Amino acid sequence: MDPGSDPALSDRRLEGLEGEELIERGRDLAAQPLAGRELVGEAVAAFGFLACAVAMAVFLDGEQSFSVPLACTLVAAHVVAARIKFEVGAGFTVPTQLVLVPMLFLLPTPLVPLLVALGNLLGDLPDYLLGKRHPQRVIIACADSWYSLAPALVLVAFGAQSPRIEDWPIYVAALVAQSSLDFVVTSFREWWELGRTPLIVMRDWAWVSAVDALLAPIALLAMFTSLDDAFVLLLVLPVVGLLYIFAHERQRGLNSALQLRNAYLGTTILLGDLIEDDDEYTGLHSKTVVSLSLQVADDMGLPGPERRRTEFAALLHDVGKIAVSKEIINKPGPLSSSEREVMQTHTIEGERMLQRVGGFLDEVGRIVRASHERWDGSGYPDGLQGEDIPIEARIVCCCDAFNAMTTTRSYRTALSTDVALEEIRRNSGTQFDPQVAAVLLRIVEEGAFRDVRNSTLRAEPDVPRPAPTSA
Repeated sequence: MDPGSDPALSDRRLEGLEGEELIERGRDLAAQPLAGRELVGEAVAAFGFLACAVAMAVFLDGEQSFSVPLACTLVAAHVVAARIKFEVGAGFTVPTQLVLVPMLFLLPTPLVPLLVALGNLLGDLPDYLLGKRHPQRVIIACADSWYSLAPALVLVAFGAQSPRIEDWPIYVAALVAQSSLDFVVTSFREWWELGRTPLIVMRDWAWVSAVDALLAPIALLAMFTSLDDAFVLLLVLPVVGLLYIFAHERQRGLNSALQLRNAYLGTTILLGDLIEDDDEYTGLHSKTVVSLSLQVADDMGLPGPERRRTEFAALLHDVGKIAVSKEIINKPGPLSSSEREVMQTHTIEGERMLQRVGGFLDEVGRIVRASHERWDGSGYPDGLQGEDIPIEARIVCCCDAFNAMTTTRSYRTALSTDVALEEIRRNSGTQFDPQVAAVLLRIVEEGAFRDVRNSTLRAEPDVPRPAPTSA
């Protein structure tokens, strides 16, 4: 089992990203060398593992004799299993449990952790040769092998290195110990290197542990059937082949999802540039609203999908103004009632434009439509009230209003920050969601407002390339 994280992900705001974004970020950064806290964390984990594994091999006795052909066969099987990766959130899981269990009983148990590390290293070798992973990341093969130490220690401590069905409680304890040590080490690595909390790590770890728990009985059954002839274990290879097919199909699906996401991303950037070309103020205003909206969303702890919709909606909340005449947009004085009615159609026009793109941007269009609704129900175009308004739209509405007040418009000069904050405070509970307004006030008053540099829309100067398909 992989520890469930790939330290190539050096962004300390990972908890705000979705699974697809985490996967793409990991693929892009895996070819880069380790640096800073990553390097320190992985070095400590790798050398700590090696120290423990070597100590076990030297000072603990194994009940089974060492067979070179069997060891080579099982390490080769481990290499094959390690190549079958199911990407999960910030990392991946591999079906090596099918090989680890037989190794623990058919080879000298204290030697197994070192052999697992060798299997992990050889499993990643093709990626190093093809340039998909930086050679410096070879130490991760050892850091990823901690999970093999715990079950080996449990079996040695309880004298259960030889397979006996009556020892099944010890086997359960070994599996629990494996999962627990894996979680502790993974949590430390991700906290030190990435700033992820154990609660966030647990989401991926639970999925990974469930896979191991389901594969362990299959591996144990295969091991018992091979007691007379260890090479009968080769009959488990069709199961490994089946998992390879599943992993390959899953990866194809993820690649398609990433390509579709990047298509939405490119469309959004194109629309954002179109807004800026059509009206410079509207374009710059939208970018500032993106930064402020994302900071509010992060402060409120919005999960990845809602944060992403907030970001896209903040950039595109004024896209419908392309359909409004420039005379109305740039009118130096107050709008007439008829002109105001035309202006208020821009949220409907924006939704209509995004609905034509479809998919994820269809969801964003719903938020764009609601971006001028008011908490008390007096907004437009649908008169939504309170929590009937999507949270993403409530955030964009408040940040949009603050930025509009503090910038010069065609019909008035900019208000001071203090005056704008007082307006936000005065309209909290009527125009604005009180919780959103409170967060915005705190961010601005504490001087914490910043440009959000990790915006998925502006992380790179060009539209990201779709991730390459690999087996």
